[in-house]
Amino acid sequence: MHEHNHDHDHDHNSLFHVHAPAHQMKRAFFLTMIILFVEFAGGLLSHSLALLSDAGHVLTDLGAIGLSWFALRQAERPSNERMTYGYYRLGILAALINGLALIVITLWILWEAYNRFHHPTPVNGIWMLISAAVGLFVNLYLGLGMHNEHDLNVRSAVLHMLGDAAASAGVIVAGVIILLTHISLIDPILSAVIAVLIAFGAVQIISKTMVILMEGTPSEVDFQKVVQTIKSVDAVQDVHDVHVWSIASGRNALSCHVVLDGQITIEASQRVLRTIEHHLVHMGISHVTVQTEDAGHPHDDKELCAAKEH
Repeated sequence: MHEHNHDHDHDHNSLFHVHAPAHQMKRAFFLTMIILFVEFAGGLLSHSLALLSDAGHVLTDLGAIGLSWFALRQAERPSNERMTYGYYRLGILAALINGLALIVITLWILWEAYNRFHHPTPVNGIWMLISAAVGLFVNLYLGLGMHNEHDLNVRSAVLHMLGDAAASAGVIVAGVIILLTHISLIDPILSAVIAVLIAFGAVQIISKTMVILMEGTPSEVDFQKVVQTIKSVDAVQDVHDVHVWSIASGRNALSCHVVLDGQITIEASQRVLRTIEHHLVHMGISHVTVQTEDAGHPHDDKELCAAKEH
């Protein structure tokens, strides 16, 4: 059996690096505390449900960023005999909790908006504008500065920040409309729109974390293409027992059995393995475990993911 974490001249194994330094999350945590205080106070002073909803979202942000900060620090810990893959998956658990928290806050916002439709409350547009402006600029500064396309934990935290920035922008628009028209129903309408946008992003995050926790094939990996690529390598007669999964978001792994000619030398088999690894790392799979065997080696034809043709 051969296992390899492919080191390539091009920095392909950078997928295993921590992309967002923990100190950025630490800074985001304390700046988000300031946003929470400003928006909560502004919501009370202005009687704005949209602003209080945004403050509730910011409270969830605070928990999300705290979890992400903790997960990033834990991911820096080395692997050991008990945690052979290290602590990367703590970030996935943090992302799942963040997504579920967003669903809860969405339901609360929708309930409060429903009550406001039946019992309209006068809203002070000036306080809405001031408080929302603070939230908008700080969240944009944090969210855009930490954007990362690989780490699902970081992406979930960034989603909180950018979602809250969008909500703050909406609150500013609502504040201007209320100042000009004195139509307070704009406030619960905007709250409901914010809730739907939050829920849409949360469902995406939860869906992706569930695929990782269930060790499903990553969405960016074409399973059949992977199988055909392995089969195309010279001296490979067949491949079976193929499994592709994510250790964490952007950190993909594969294990499989490849059938070689029983007369092949060890040196030649090593060249085959290196060729397979070279192809797979260009397909986004950096952690590769390959078991070599001859055609007479017994295996279960009913094994899941036996790589049969469709």
